Amino acid sequence: MKDVGDLASRPCEFEFSDMVPGVTASFSVTVSNEMLESFGVMSGDLNPLHTDIEYAGRFGHPSKVVYGMLTASFYSRLVGMHLPGRLALLQQIDTSFSAPVYVGDCLTVQGCVAAAHESVRQVEIRASVVNQDGKTVSRAKIKTGMYA
Repeated sequence: MKDVGDLASRPCEFEFSDMVPGVTASFSVTVSNEMLESFGVMSGDLNPLHTDIEYAGRFGHPSKVVYGMLTASFYSRLVGMHLPGRLALLQQIDTSFSAPVYVGDCLTVQGCVAAAHESVRQVEIRASVVNQDGKTVSRAKIKTGMYA
């Protein structure tokens, strides 16, 4: 299994021929309050579960709950920057969420090529987001086209 590791801020440039089952990539990101606030403003979702610690606490949460779609946005980063990188065009993501994410959580986003379809130049990636405690908080099935 080839692992492209935790890459710097420049995007990878894998070609379609590199996308064979078993190729993996990962990166880590710590969710900040600034990310949470920016996403709320951008999306217009100001549900108090995401903006008010006391309100979230009434439902058993130790802190404001991070938007699921903010967590899922890291799949876009996985595809566009790491696997396959700058030659990719994201086509589909089927995402599920299994546990809440909180500000300060350190998330590891990982993906593995599951299949590559040469006739349509499409790559299927199985991905997940795991928190600092080793708990999987999200899974995704991703389809991406490739330019080269």
